[in-house]
Amino acid sequence: MLDVEQCKLAGVYLIRPRIFQDERGHFKETYHRDKYREIGIEGPFVQDNVSWSKRHVLRGLHYQRHYPQGKLVQVLVGRVFDVVVDLRPESPTCGQWTGHELSADNHHQLYLPPGLAHGFVVLSAEAAFHYKCTDLYRPDDEAGIVWNDPDLAIAWPVSAPILSPKDARLPCWAEAEGDRK
Repeated sequence: MLDVEQCKLAGVYLIRPRIFQDERGHFKETYHRDKYREIGIEGPFVQDNVSWSKRHVLRGLHYQRHYPQGKLVQVLVGRVFDVVVDLRPESPTCGQWTGHELSADNHHQLYLPPGLAHGFVVLSAEAAFHYKCTDLYRPDDEAGIVWNDPDLAIAWPVSAPILSPKDARLPCWAEAEGDRK
């Protein structure tokens, strides 16, 4: 049985997998199609990715314009503050965000359905971050919103993150709005 919490954004779930721990270490099931389908996570998942980042690296806020990806994410090593922004025009929470700490210690997973932007900042010395995606990554379809957009007012736990040149040039929410339709 999965311990699942519906977040404030529709379709976004915080999942606490069951952990089997003893003196040798631990075991956890990170995905089981039938169990996840029971809570509304249909998939199918078609691509898995892992990123490795140093403290204060911020990746995001990313999304795909025409081929949106649903994502089941978790931290394998370290600790991050994970953020999801609702981009769905028909959603009552469009333009709102939610943030959650994900870590190798708490084992939490976050599921975000297609149509949301995603990003995270590393809080530990380093972090390995796993993404399970419902559509393939398409570089020509990728878009994003700048991490510190004042209209979104995301309460990031760092004030001067390390960004890629591409992420530093992302537009704000208002400028990207036409891009999302």
